[in-house]
Amino acid sequence: MTVDGFGYLVAVLKELPLIRQRGECCELPKIDVAWAEATSNLLKALADPTRLKMLVALWEAEDPICICDFTATFALSQPTISHHMSKLRDLGLVEADKQGIWIYYRLSAALPASTREVLSSIGQSQRPKPVS
Repeated sequence: MTVDGFGYLVAVLKELPLIRQRGECCELPKIDVAWAEATSNLLKALADPTRLKMLVALWEAEDPICICDFTATFALSQPTISHHMSKLRDLGLVEADKQGIWIYYRLSAALPASTREVLSSIGQSQRPKPVS
């Protein structure tokens, strides 16, 4: 390699990596946009500690849970609990029945299998491990 200008430039250019144009390199796998949106919404709901605890409680409960039990357990106001439940209802994760002045919540009967698997896994991971 010579350092006379042109010969040096050719040698350097041969050593540089290939410059790629945006979008012309590799094709990405196809991703279902509806799936990504639904999964993102589920993960956002689960990212809030109060909503996560509510969903796990509903997963573990045999019967619907009264909103008064959530307010007492989490030491939060009824409007705060209602706000969290509203978000969960909007996502189709929970259903509610009004009985007198109280509202009772349960997991939606129409939860997708993938959501049930996530809740099952989270519920199992939060249980204390038996001591041997």
